[in-house]
This record gives sequence, structure tokens and C-alpha cells, in this order.
Amino acid sequence: MAEAGQKICVDVAICGGGVAGLWLLNRLRQSGYHAILLESDRLGAGQTRYAQGIIHGGTKYALTGKLTGSSEAIVEMPARWRACLEGKGELDLSSVKLMSDHQYLWSTTSLTSRLAGFFASRLMRSRTQALEGEGRPELFRSPQFKGQVYRLDEPVLDTALLIAALAAPCRDFIFATDALRLSPEHPTRIEMSGGRVIEAQRLVLCAGAGNEALLQQLGRTTPAMQRRPLQMVMLRGNGLPTGVYAHCLGANALPRITITSHFDAAGRTVWYIGGQPAEEGVGRSREAQISAVREELTALFPWLDFSACEWDTLHIDRAEPKMADGSRPDDVFVEGREGVLTAWPTKLALAPRLADEVARLLRGVLPSGSADIAAWPHPQMAPLPWQEEEKWH
Repeated sequence: MAEAGQKICVDVAICGGGVAGLWLLNRLRQSGYHAILLESDRLGAGQTRYAQGIIHGGTKYALTGKLTGSSEAIVEMPARWRACLEGKGELDLSSVKLMSDHQYLWSTTSLTSRLAGFFASRLMRSRTQALEGEGRPELFRSPQFKGQVYRLDEPVLDTALLIAALAAPCRDFIFATDALRLSPEHPTRIEMSGGRVIEAQRLVLCAGAGNEALLQQLGRTTPAMQRRPLQMVMLRGNGLPTGVYAHCLGANALPRITITSHFDAAGRTVWYIGGQPAEEGVGRSREAQISAVREELTALFPWLDFSACEWDTLHIDRAEPKMADGSRPDDVFVEGREGVLTAWPTKLALAPRLADEVARLLRGVLPSGSADIAAWPHPQMAPLPWQEEEKWH
């Protein structure tokens, strides 16, 4: 049993305790690797807890009427995740609460929005189904609603329970670190506070935005990272409809608005708003962003009263490999160099693909099986942001 101040040797050390890092840890340990994970904050505290929990199948990326690289890369993800959620896949996620086993696309009366729905429903291999009348969710049964509604076979998860389920089987191999030091001379050697040292055959940087600082410690400028910021909006109130997980179709691949439903610590309904308003609202003040989203929701749902709702915003930096034109990457990214693999999943739903790619690049490393477990501290779980009262001004 390794104590503080001692050294442990492992096959793979993973930096970053979000969904991608935890999924990878599970896969590697199943394959016989002596793998560990290091987290400097709380598990899921980065991009993971700010995600809307949607396991995309790529339908929203086909809204221009053609399959894109993004839609092709992600199309198999819902089925793969569902197998895990049923306890029949590569990982057992049967303890994870399914917020909804499907989500919706809806269109307004504008021609471009209707055409986007038409193309999405026919081009994607993931199942879509047009809904009419009483088959629609209650939110879209108002006589004032004049658009179209499609059901998507794409689940929505509780991301806090997802993190807990991924961490549970590997808890003894997940360690908290308040600081870690890397060096260009020994890139797979990790020094931590208290004299703790890890010698790894391979180091996987899977820390989202944190990869940038870790690469700097290694004296590396590549792979370069880009940030695509969002200003998300959340509103809560007892009168808000529950169970809303939907994208409003626009004229391009970016939804006019995306809504997911959650609950705060007191059990009040929370709507979490992404899509076009989150992208376009990055430069707005908090007040201007809330005003813009309130205006959009009122235009889309004139039969709802938002006057009693509380509102706030969340600033998020999505970290990705740098693209020449600054666009969103189509797929996961993993690059290996001198024993260090730098990885970005680019989307929560693509975590299994990232694990596939890392496993492929580890084929030259022979799994050593079990080894001493360090008696080092373990990180806590991060709560969802709308369950932290201090997030509400």
C-alpha cells in the first residue's frame, strides 16, 4: 500500500475527472491496464456539469439538408449509450437516471424551419417520428402552437448521476491532487504535493481546458487548443412545464433554441437554455442576455407566463483542438507524442469514441494487471450548477 511521499508505477495515468476521463478509466481497467485518474477539483467540475445531458445522434447537425462530419461521427452514439444504460453495454450505467428516453425537435411556421425539420427527419439514420395532436408533449398542444414536432430517439441523462456511476467501480483508483508538476525531461512522470510521485508508461491529458496548462508544463505548444464560449441561461419557477427536452429548428445547423428541464435543490423546475442564444449572447451583459432569452421564449410560447420566473446566466468555455478556421471539430481528438496522449472528446456523447481511440493508441503497452493501490485522498463529486443556490443572483 503506497503512502504519502511514496511513488507508484502505473500503466496509464489520466488527468481529468469529467465524463471522458472516467469513461476511459473504466475501459482501460476492464482491459487489464493498471490505470489511475487524477482530478485537481471535484469530479465533473469542468464542462461535464454544465452539459445539458443530451446524447445526440446527430440529427441537429443535419438541419442544412445534408449529412455533415459531425452527424456521421455521432450517429451511433445513442444506441451505444442505451446499451450501457440497460446494463448490456461496454460499461454498466443502469444506475443512471434517464431524464427522458427521447427529445424533440419543433419547428415554427417559417418555411426555413419547416424545411429543416423535413431534411432532418429523412436524412438521419437515428429514428425520428413526426407527432400530431395528443401525441405531442403537453407544451406543444396549445391551440396557439402552429408548427411541427418530431420525436428523436436520443436520451437525456442526469449528468451528476452519470459521474457517480462512472466513478463508483474505480473509486480506489481516482485521486485528488491540489497541484501536479510535469516536466519536458520526464513527460510521463507526475509529481504532486506531499512528495507523491507517479511513474506512468503513458500519460493521457483529458482535462478539457486544463490540457492547455498541462501542455505548457511539458514545454509544448501543440496540439493547440481553442475555446468556444457560451452564455447559457437558466430560469426557474413552479409554473414552468416539466419534462421539456427540445430543440427549436432554425435555418441552419444551430438550433434556434435548446431547452432541457431539471430541478433545483428545493425541487423547483429549472429550464436550461442553450442553442443559438447561448452562442450569440457571449458578449452580452447578464441582464441583456436574460432579456434576449425572455423575449425569444415569449415569442415561441406566447401562451406561457414567465413573469414570476427567476433568471440567471452561466458562462462556459468549451475546450477543443484548435481548428484552422475556428469551427467546431467533427469528431474526438487524440494525439500521441513521447508517451503523452492529448485528448478532447468535443462532446459529452462522444466519450465512448474517445476511449476507443485512446485504446487503439495504447496497443503497444502491455497491461500489467493489478498493482499497489495508493492510500491517497479521493475527490468529491461536483453538484449541478442550478442546485447551488449561490449560482442564482
